Amino acid sequence: MRVILTQTIESLGIIGSEVEVKPGYARNFLLPQKKAVAATPENRRRMEQEKTKFELQIAKERQMAEEMAKRLEGVSCKISAKVAEEDRLYGSVGVREIIEALAAQDIVVEKRMVLLTEPIKQLGAYQVPIRVYKGVEPAITVEILAEG
Repeated sequence: MRVILTQTIESLGIIGSEVEVKPGYARNFLLPQKKAVAATPENRRRMEQEKTKFELQIAKERQMAEEMAKRLEGVSCKISAKVAEEDRLYGSVGVREIIEALAAQDIVVEKRMVLLTEPIKQLGAYQVPIRVYKGVEPAITVEILAEG
């Protein structure tokens, strides 16, 4: 089913773009939550008229993302964890711990924004990218320290 997005959705596209989605996804999620409209000729004309408004919104979103990226650039967070022998952690440090460490520094990020490929299981410093916006991914430094 073809729909026109009325909001930017990370996995689909930016506001105003026409995309093909499964009918159930459109019918049960996108259309009821007003995140998209059916791609009819009438809706295409209306979206074309509102295109300048969408372009302004996209520019505003990108500007906010770049400001957030500048704030995140060079940020370092320290996380203490229990250590077994040979600098291995008892558990692991995951996305949740990184979000909590950033929240302690008054930096709010969502779980989906942290691009940690696998949990951290060793002491040391790691570069973890944070996806703020499509194509804007500053890296923060996460230092894992021995507890105590």
